[in-house]
Amino acid sequence: MDGGNNEKIVGYFIEEAREHLETIEKGILELELAVEDKERINELFRAAHSIKGGAAMLNFTAIQKAAHRLEDAFKILRDQPIQPDSTLESLFLKAYDILQDLIERLQGPFGLSPEEGEQIMKEAEPRFVELLNYIEQLATGDVPPPTTEKLTLTSVTAAKAASNPVTATSRSHTSQTEVPQEASPAEEKVTVRVRQILQQMLAIFKQEPTPNNRQQLQNLCDKLAQLAPGESGWQNLIRCAKQAIANPKHSYRLLAPVVIKEIKLAGDCLDVGKGSEIIPSQGLEQLAYSKLPQVLVTVDPVIAADTLSKVFTKEQIAKLVSLLQAHS
Repeated sequence: MDGGNNEKIVGYFIEEAREHLETIEKGILELELAVEDKERINELFRAAHSIKGGAAMLNFTAIQKAAHRLEDAFKILRDQPIQPDSTLESLFLKAYDILQDLIERLQGPFGLSPEEGEQIMKEAEPRFVELLNYIEQLATGDVPPPTTEKLTLTSVTAAKAASNPVTATSRSHTSQTEVPQEASPAEEKVTVRVRQILQQMLAIFKQEPTPNNRQQLQNLCDKLAQLAPGESGWQNLIRCAKQAIANPKHSYRLLAPVVIKEIKLAGDCLDVGKGSEIIPSQGLEQLAYSKLPQVLVTVDPVIAADTLSKVFTKEQIAKLVSLLQAHS
């Protein structure tokens, strides 16, 4: 898979992660309401879990760890009755800022190097520990009564602008409660396997297409299918992916972003018990069942023009323009 293709996949991840960040931030700012609604807490847990899964698949270790810490915190809220206070909201926002900062750095012009991510997480770890300790203290009643002071969106925004979310000094803490490290094997069995197989597929997509490695990709699709044999939506999506990969007319540049993204999202659906919602996109179905080479074009005219210029010759583009003018 060439650099342009890799950028597309990272772009998909960033786009999805930003949507999940919005969900998390809104939930934290409305934490008192969220803890009263089981589905809202589940939504926050799933948002952190999805970021963690996508980051792990792409080897963004620092983002994976930060999302995992937030996931652990939301899991405690989900499983134990806790009355949040302003301190808890503040600690959650500090932890959220770390994850947001990592994703913004990834999106920036210089990206996020593994070394930079590791250093950020090393400095930020006390914040996550403090958050988890405080949640445990609230759960056991080992804290003073909740304060009446309420964080507002304005004060939160000002606080974010006034401090670096990674290097600012965190509150001191005394509890030695360990940070939960991993979800149970039963919870992560399917998603871990999906992630591992997708990493293998990504490695193959980086190579030049050959009949042999296309067959390897199809074999990996068979392994994916075996992870959820009773889920008809999952089975249909994997069949479409396998069929699309088998077509020698489709380049890896075209296949990789579509196949990887759809399987990743479908795996997330399986993880939260929503396998019935898995449906192949129109783009994947076109790749699966078309006998002609396919070009998936965005509605953005500038990006569409760039895509077409890489696929068609000048003569073909001139003919396409003529046909479009005739139909306008």
